[in-house]
Amino acid sequence: MSADPVAGLREVVGPAGLVTDADQMAGYLTDWRGAYRGAAAAVVRPGSTEEVAEVVRRCAAAGVAVVPQGGNTGLCGGSVPDASGRQVVLSLTRLRRVRDLDPADQTITVEAGVVLRAVQEAAAAEGLLFPLSLGSEGSCTIGGNLATNAGGTAVLRYGTMRDLTLGLEVVLPDGRTWSGLRGLRKDNTGYDLKQLFLGSEGTLGIITAAVLKLFPAVRTRATAWVGLPGPQAAVDLIGVVRELAGDRLTAFEVMSRQSLELVLAHTSGVRDPLGGPHPWYALVELSDTLPKAPLDEVLEAALGAAFDRELVTDAVVGSGSGQVAALWALREGISEAQQPEGPSLKHDVTVPISSIPAFVAQTDRALQVALPGVRIVSYGHVGDGNLHYNLSKPVGADDDVFRARGAELSRVVHDSTASFGGSISAEHGLGRAKAGLIADYKDPLDIELMRGLKQLLDPAGLMNPGAVLPAAR
Repeated sequence: MSADPVAGLREVVGPAGLVTDADQMAGYLTDWRGAYRGAAAAVVRPGSTEEVAEVVRRCAAAGVAVVPQGGNTGLCGGSVPDASGRQVVLSLTRLRRVRDLDPADQTITVEAGVVLRAVQEAAAAEGLLFPLSLGSEGSCTIGGNLATNAGGTAVLRYGTMRDLTLGLEVVLPDGRTWSGLRGLRKDNTGYDLKQLFLGSEGTLGIITAAVLKLFPAVRTRATAWVGLPGPQAAVDLIGVVRELAGDRLTAFEVMSRQSLELVLAHTSGVRDPLGGPHPWYALVELSDTLPKAPLDEVLEAALGAAFDRELVTDAVVGSGSGQVAALWALREGISEAQQPEGPSLKHDVTVPISSIPAFVAQTDRALQVALPGVRIVSYGHVGDGNLHYNLSKPVGADDDVFRARGAELSRVVHDSTASFGGSISAEHGLGRAKAGLIADYKDPLDIELMRGLKQLLDPAGLMNPGAVLPAAR
């Protein structure tokens, strides 16, 4: 590498792969919400795994820290550099090849920069399904999904990215490439190394490709929007639906009335599916590989049983793809609908499913004591215990005053989560937002083991420094 580290990188990726102009770098230096901002010596955009490896090798030799970045759709600042201006952002968006799709093995091998929707479409073209589904699926990349162990709306049936991944290709912090791109369903030859990198947010290495599981295509769906008296009814309704539908229950999303009101206020072309307001709502979806499976009848039978038990106050079953899409738009529009209301605090927590009603009641009370009038925008994947328990400022409150209370209010949410044996990060990762908090909520031995892995693989601490791990005390 030359005396100027940036000039040395140009030798690897060429002029088109190196961005140093301030205006052109701007989009890489902040997250999509504008909550995190940084500076960088350069943005490097390699076009192959070999180029990624050489960039990392040269940065390691020069002592330059590397911040990997995919679609930059995260919520915890994990793909944004610090303010020093000395780090290099390594964007993987040019690694966008689908290397292989094997219908017999039901696997697809893709590079890290492939957009999630493109993977879904490639699978669908072969009559197969890649089940990960997120609100940002049109812009998030597979590398980011892997680095944060993304979950989404179908975890209830298919699991997280840890469950959907068979093999990885990873550039290590010293520039070597570990090739673990095996599509084996069984491989019992020692440690499962890929699991070290899944969810590590680029702190142990850079994922450049993956072998992912595919499934038979869904040919029948049934979707309902349900009014509920409260969170306990949602938990009880899951049991009722499971009794009749079994593993055909694919998604069970829940949201508060406050969440829906923001979507209705700030999203064009949407409407309330039910006649009047309800305290809580569920979006329930069944799916089957059979082309004419009687899922509407199964769902209606489950809702009928729930009505008899007074778990459901109103419901509508989606008729046709347009209406189903409209129902999903209400759920998927919540996060963006918070934006016009000013600053928001995002919390991605998980507690045991049975504890959700008590958690919501306890945390709601504590927050209203801490900040009367705070608006609680609570929604999420209640079928796996994951709530996005977000906060918006009280109506008419000052933005800066609300931001200044952010750490205090987040502490209320996280302490309550911990009291139920939960986790302060369910699917968004830790990034920079929660790296400093995690030591307060994880066992010290957990932190010690994590630090040991970091020291083993990245002794110089150049891979996404400041993310995931708390600073040493």
